[in-house]
Amino acid sequence: MKKSHRILALAGIVLLLAMYASTLLFALMDSPSAKGLFMASLFCTFAVPILLFAMIQTARALRGRGAKDALLPGEQAEKGGDTDLTPVSAPAEDPENNENEPSETQV
Repeated sequence: MKKSHRILALAGIVLLLAMYASTLLFALMDSPSAKGLFMASLFCTFAVPILLFAMIQTARALRGRGAKDALLPGEQAEKGGDTDLTPVSAPAEDPENNENEPSETQV
């Protein structure tokens, strides 16, 4: 796992250096499209690290959530839970005592 972290960190450094170099290159170019490329590169120079930081912080905050609640059926018995997976049915309705339907006096 540490090796993959180092590779990703190195790739991020290379990406940042490439963005800085392209920003400098576009600033020095004398072309009609240089201004648009410079503005896009300048935007990416700030936006990409901020978005990566936000994604890393969100992943850290969400890591481990839901893992305790998501038990497989076989794991419930190990945790001391109920192993019966049959659905619970609703109680049978009494047709004579149905409060949802209007009575003859209410109509």
